[in-house]
Amino acid sequence: MPGKKRTYVDHIEMVKDNDTWRHAPEKLPRMDPINLGDIHGVLPFDGVRNPSTRSNTSHKVFIPYRTPANDWTPKVGIAESAAEAAVAVQVLMSPESHDLHFQPLAVSFTDETGARRQYTHDILITFRSGHRRLVFVRNETSLVKPRTVRDIKAIIAATPKRAADDLIVVNANDYTRQRRENLFRMYHWMSVRDDEADDIVWDTARKLRTLYFMKDLFPHVPISQKRAFQACYRLVARGLIRANLDHVLWEHSKIGVAA
Repeated sequence: MPGKKRTYVDHIEMVKDNDTWRHAPEKLPRMDPINLGDIHGVLPFDGVRNPSTRSNTSHKVFIPYRTPANDWTPKVGIAESAAEAAVAVQVLMSPESHDLHFQPLAVSFTDETGARRQYTHDILITFRSGHRRLVFVRNETSLVKPRTVRDIKAIIAATPKRAADDLIVVNANDYTRQRRENLFRMYHWMSVRDDEADDIVWDTARKLRTLYFMKDLFPHVPISQKRAFQACYRLVARGLIRANLDHVLWEHSKIGVAA
């Protein structure tokens, strides 16, 4: 006698593994860019395009930054990705930099299909020497594609010669998550000056023969561990102390005096 047909669905059959039904990240509805109001004592964002719309693939980063060109007055910068923000921060920590602009100009170019496209440059750097440099930041997966290489050449050709003296391409994959975090912290501590602590830690580091980890410095300096720790970040940012920025930079990090 045939068994009675089941009239219910077992709850196990109703459970679907995430990979079974969701083959790609959920597509979120597009949102308008974030427009900041006036901030007292802070210069506004002056890019030609506000890149702060919502994205499933990149982190939009708002950066308050200072440059000699603006007499060190704080200014709002908006980066389209965390890697782009890290590149900017690294430039801002260089004593050779004079000014920096996010989303500085847009150009129209014709791609290989004949279609007209618009591209907004990521960063424009002005050095103390007056040299101006555009920076193109893109992930490695995109950079190895022949089409991207051809697009970059078309963008360079479409960019007015007066806009910059040269353009460099930066591989975003070189800025790992930990490297980005270290750069952001270094930039923060660079804004908190403590010349006394920097001089003490630097002088001790040069003389200490048993320097291997950052913590080896702490018993030999006549300042608090907190000040010494912050000074190490600033000295790494200035290139006086070397460290692996792809690892967490803390008291157990291997460090050494730069040659």
